Amino acid sequence: MNIRNAAYIITLLFLSSCGSYKHIPYFQDLKPSEVSQEEVSNFSAITIQKADILGINVNSRNPESSAIFNYNLNRANGPSMDQPSDSPVVGYLVDEKGEINLPLVGNMKVAGMTTSELREKLSQTLLTYYKDPVVNIRLLNFKVSVFGDVARPDVYRLQNERTTITQALSLAGDLNITAMRTNILLVREQDGKRSFITIDLTSKKLFDSPYYYLKNNDEIYVQPDRTKYATVDRGYRVTTLILSGLSIIAIVLSNLYR
Repeated sequence: MNIRNAAYIITLLFLSSCGSYKHIPYFQDLKPSEVSQEEVSNFSAITIQKADILGINVNSRNPESSAIFNYNLNRANGPSMDQPSDSPVVGYLVDEKGEINLPLVGNMKVAGMTTSELREKLSQTLLTYYKDPVVNIRLLNFKVSVFGDVARPDVYRLQNERTTITQALSLAGDLNITAMRTNILLVREQDGKRSFITIDLTSKKLFDSPYYYLKNNDEIYVQPDRTKYATVDRGYRVTTLILSGLSIIAIVLSNLYR
């Protein structure tokens, strides 16, 4: 091996460890010099599914009586919704029939309804028992999983039913520089079916996608690119370059003392 060949090998090592910048920025087809607007038409409210846990709060002119609906909103460490996630809420579990069992009302079919639709239906039903009942409903176990090549992979519990995939990735600390932005995998289970959807973060078409807004139990996998092995262990790359440099020095010294 001569000096020119050794230098060529080191150059290849540097190039192979550096990803192409053109694949890094998000939403590349947006023009930064222009302000554009579009109608939001791809949002669909989350529908209640089997195994969901609902928080139902009922208030009326007779608060002591309507409090029977609210007993199961208490956390183990107190009733505050600001308690940490290791302090569980009991809530109303949607059973295999898609029903919940409520005081006075009995079994009620809720699967397939939005929380707003259920609130309206329950408010009408409770007029039989209370005057001017006020009903609030929340999905207590709304969560998404973000894993793969992100800063903080985890299961994230969400308060807002209108959470987007970009917001979930932000919760996870965003993608690492070695992540593949054109091949994000979204796994969604809904109505007894599992779907696998590929998401491209480099295109603004994501904002119009029916998968931009997340559903309960969505899983987001961020695939690393082929240079991940080199960036995870920086010491490995440094060692490789040092050894390559020592090889060149050895070649130079060998040629000098022939």
